[in-house]
Amino acid sequence: MKETATLQVSCAQLHWAQSLERNLERALHYIRLAADQGSRVLLFPEANLTGYYFPDVVRLSSARVQRALDQTCRAAARARLWVIAGTLRKTADRYLNLAHVIAPSGRIAYEYAKVHLAGRDEKRWCRGGNKLAFFEVDGVPCTLVICRDGRHPELYRLPAMLGARILFHPSCSSDEVEAVIWKRASGRAQQPVGPNSRIFHCVANTVGVCPDGKQTSSGQSFIREPNGMPLAEAGWYQEEMITATLDLERADRAYALDSLQDPPFLRSHWERMLEAVKAQAHLKPE
Repeated sequence: MKETATLQVSCAQLHWAQSLERNLERALHYIRLAADQGSRVLLFPEANLTGYYFPDVVRLSSARVQRALDQTCRAAARARLWVIAGTLRKTADRYLNLAHVIAPSGRIAYEYAKVHLAGRDEKRWCRGGNKLAFFEVDGVPCTLVICRDGRHPELYRLPAMLGARILFHPSCSSDEVEAVIWKRASGRAQQPVGPNSRIFHCVANTVGVCPDGKQTSSGQSFIREPNGMPLAEAGWYQEEMITATLDLERADRAYALDSLQDPPFLRSHWERMLEAVKAQAHLKPE
């Protein structure tokens, strides 16, 4: 498929500790809204369907989670929209924290499992994935990380070397209140990747306080240019959707490509890593 010149992207900022039924209702609402506003891609936060509050997540049956994902796929097909949704999926060996890339046909075109786990509950209940994300949206090479993964630049810079122009970054920066306030004061939970890669960066984060009142989340979802400047930003507390049109020509991947070339003694090592990334990229997380 020929790569498109522009791509309108929306990011939905949602509560992280609500019921599966409420999460699904919000997902269907924002799919309709993004389509009505002319977007081609809608990014949801980390685990937006199951939620990220593990005392509730571990009581969900696999069948209920699959039904919610199936309904999301059907809604994406009705809207003719790319949708990136998240679940925590139970496997024979703990849970996987998954991002599902749903094509406008309603088919799940790609899946990625979070590599770097964060927080006591996630480390207790989940295991990490074993690949880097590299896939296409309307012919545009893209990559994907989940929350804490974004602190590890190799996870998106290697795909940028391969051609990725957009980083989609679902997140749930839930933490104790003091930690969340620190994240806001220090510049936000997720740091812009453009200044070290020259690709677009789209973050859908969470808001809200969990049922026991012990944790909140920092909001501040954003869509940023390859130079790091904001195209759209969300607030700290409210559920909302942000939207921007990406001029893909601006994503020249210059900083990632510079690293691929210099210093010369590393080139062969980068090239071997890129071959490994390509070989692993389309394996289904299991």
